[in-house]
Amino acid sequence: MKSRSWTGCPIRFGMGIFGDKWTLLVIRDLMFKGKRYYGEFTDPEENIASNVLADRLKKLEQNGIVTKQRDPEHLSKFIYELTDKGLDLMPVMLSIIDWAEKYDEVTEVPQDFIKELRRDRARFGKKLRTKLKKSRQSKLP
Repeated sequence: MKSRSWTGCPIRFGMGIFGDKWTLLVIRDLMFKGKRYYGEFTDPEENIASNVLADRLKKLEQNGIVTKQRDPEHLSKFIYELTDKGLDLMPVMLSIIDWAEKYDEVTEVPQDFIKELRRDRARFGKKLRTKLKKSRQSKLP
């Protein structure tokens, strides 16, 4: 799904996937908030339109960042999960969290989270990634 304008520049490539208001928030919800079902992403505080949410989830799926599988227990629902490619965004997401907590006085990050992140970012990221992978595997039919 690469377009010609994405080639050659890593920032341009990233912006082609993440360069809108909602995509990173969907990834955040999958990565840190445990959301898995479409309806869980429709948080009134975020106020994402359903057509925009559907488009972002589809785009993330097409780019191999998210998988969409039918829930074996509730056949009318789908489960969204980060792929390994999506989990590889963990260092980026942690860097954004750290940066925002440092420079935005209204950013809310639990102090134990930010302390552990700043103590050893690589180890903390690996721990979170392992936890997400285990969660993903334990929910397989």
